[in-house]
Amino acid sequence: MKLLVDTHVVIWWLTDDPTLAEDIKAQLDHEPDVFLSAVTVWEVAIKQAIGKLVEPADLPERIRASGFRELPITAHHVLTAARLPLLHRDPFDRMLIAQARSEDLTLVT
Repeated sequence: MKLLVDTHVVIWWLTDDPTLAEDIKAQLDHEPDVFLSAVTVWEVAIKQAIGKLVEPADLPERIRASGFRELPITAHHVLTAARLPLLHRDPFDRMLIAQARSEDLTLVT
């Protein structure tokens, strides 16, 4: 199964947070097709810049180096996100949903 991790999931995975269910952690540890969106690194960097996330200072770099497959943002993803119904207004979440739909990935959130 091809997975796309959202921001909370990747942070919980990196910090071994018990919030992340053991079965999901095991999947992320062993599934070769786990994707990390560029939007996740962007979101963490922005949240650190405005003080919503503090430590560690190199969290965006740690997330980027997590070993998950990188998923860049494409124009197709942007158009898909723009055409989603306005049920959810968070732009980062909307992009993750658009990428999951466009790339036939299961969003882990």
